[in-house]
Amino acid sequence: MDEASTMVSRDAYREAMARLGAAVNVITTDGPGGRRGFTASAVCSVTDDPPTLLVCCNRGNDSHAALLVNRVMCVNTLAAGQIDVSDVFAGVGGREGSARFDVGDWFLLVTGAPALRGAAVSFDCRITEVTEIGTHSVLFGEVAALEQGSRRGGLIYFGRAYHRLSHTLAGE
Repeated sequence: MDEASTMVSRDAYREAMARLGAAVNVITTDGPGGRRGFTASAVCSVTDDPPTLLVCCNRGNDSHAALLVNRVMCVNTLAAGQIDVSDVFAGVGGREGSARFDVGDWFLLVTGAPALRGAAVSFDCRITEVTEIGTHSVLFGEVAALEQGSRRGGLIYFGRAYHRLSHTLAGE
């Protein structure tokens, strides 16, 4: 079998990825490149020493350039009741740029990237490395500060729809 015949189509891949549930995150940045943010599910832990995570960002996203200039980001993992914030930062309703921050209650931790009050958790990061793969940049962020919100209820995206989790974490 040659390599061309084993390629997976873009549509088949996208359909398969719709079956991979993931936390809903709003990635924010602020600094000389401007205040921007977008909704993402492509976020994961890299290592705990030093605490580092990664975020995948489409290079066509209006936040991409600001992230590269600012070199900071806050990964805000949304709580069950924050679908409205996710939608706005995903572009629903047409708000762009800094106007998206009119929805939600924002504050600052260490880097100056906006953190969302009430998020399940906010990871305030300095971007240490950027790698380009296909249409996306993979941003590696070393965690400079954390803000842990409610331990009750999260928000995941699965099957092209939001799903609220009502599970309470152990110890709560």
